[in-house]
Amino acid sequence: MRERERIMKDIEGGDHERQGTLWSATAHIIAAVIGSGVLALAWSVAQLGWIVGPLVLFGFSCITYYTSTLLANCYRFPDPIDGTINRSYIDAVRSYLGPRKVFYCGCAQYVNLWGTMVGYTITASTSMIAVKRANCFHMNGHGARCDASGSMFMVVFGLFQLILSQLPSLENITWLSVVAVATSFAYSFISLGLCIGKWVSHGDFRGTLAGATDGSSGDKAFNVLLALGNIAFAYTFADVLIEIQDTLKSPPPENKTMKKAAFYGIGLTTAFYLSLGCVGYAAFGNEAPGNILTGFGFYEPFWLVDIANICVIVHLIGAYQVFAQPIFFRFENYAASKWPEAKFIHTTYYVRVPFTEVGSLSFTLSKLILRTIFIMFTTWVAMLLPFFNAVLGLIGALGFWPLSVYFPVGMHIARKQICRGASKWFLLQGLSLLCLLISIAAAIGSMADIVHNLKVAAPFKTVY
Repeated sequence: MRERERIMKDIEGGDHERQGTLWSATAHIIAAVIGSGVLALAWSVAQLGWIVGPLVLFGFSCITYYTSTLLANCYRFPDPIDGTINRSYIDAVRSYLGPRKVFYCGCAQYVNLWGTMVGYTITASTSMIAVKRANCFHMNGHGARCDASGSMFMVVFGLFQLILSQLPSLENITWLSVVAVATSFAYSFISLGLCIGKWVSHGDFRGTLAGATDGSSGDKAFNVLLALGNIAFAYTFADVLIEIQDTLKSPPPENKTMKKAAFYGIGLTTAFYLSLGCVGYAAFGNEAPGNILTGFGFYEPFWLVDIANICVIVHLIGAYQVFAQPIFFRFENYAASKWPEAKFIHTTYYVRVPFTEVGSLSFTLSKLILRTIFIMFTTWVAMLLPFFNAVLGLIGALGFWPLSVYFPVGMHIARKQICRGASKWFLLQGLSLLCLLISIAAAIGSMADIVHNLKVAAPFKTVY
């Protein structure tokens, strides 16, 4: 959360005092990577089995670390030690690959940002539902009918975002970052603790070498591809790596510190992911739920399940705006430059907010109306596609290859002036092609799951 909030600060420009260290950068990386994606890891390992599952988790960590080191060298241009600073991912792409690639990079980034907003709406609503159902099961028994409407909770979450989207200087509210990081770690470790408790309670080491085999071979194949997308989503953080590096003080050179931070951060995250994914699979076997906190593998202690899901909700309420604000800023900045005389865009109104430190709330009609329409549209899409694993897998598939592999590899080739046809050029392009195929395969699996679910789910009437 904290490092993603830096996206908005850097977009708005201005220099700042850089006092970050190896350990602060490592903390930022861990906080950036660990999020709602951890909730699908046990299910993902269950689809892949005991051999392939851990290997895929470890493989994604190795690719992420390697491309992170390539990206860290692009913080300065043209020399990674003495060159001009690039304060954002897009700035680095512009410096090394030119303005043409900036357009494609921007498309990839903003599609990923918006897709994550849709995913967060779905995830938050499923956690709201889980709190209601957990209390219902506790009061009425595990066999009780405790249905809840997902659409209603998505509307509630969207209303929160409508209010937050109008608040000024959201990126400067320090407590929001602290709360978001704390809740992210809280539900992640509660999930691990619950899985350990479940495993200890029955004492069996469940799961198979080949993974879940229920359904046809076609279903198995699509689930494997969907699992790849979920794991890719859990590892993606390249879009904020440059912003994290921009917090580091120098000397030593920022790229050297960042490479060490990436090693420690991704290493610790991988250890946690392997623990949660493998312990969750050992606890549930091939029946591992798609969302470890909402699939009701845990009925008791209901209060701990409630706390974990409330932490998810609180985290995503703030995280949603961190992803939304860069989109708002880009669009509003473009509109302001396109129509410099339009009162609808430029006339500012003020509303006093009593009993708060905000003082007065400033807004323009364009900000009020267009942000509202955008959030309503995002909520509407989430209501049409309320499928946790499928949407997370699709987001991971769309964001992993271009942001984590393609642009870092392209910038490295340009920086090192690696000739086309050289052995290293073939190796790098081979890595990029492999990751592209993985992303395409994961996207196919996610889309297949969405299509399958749409056949049995009525739009806006999804009941859990």
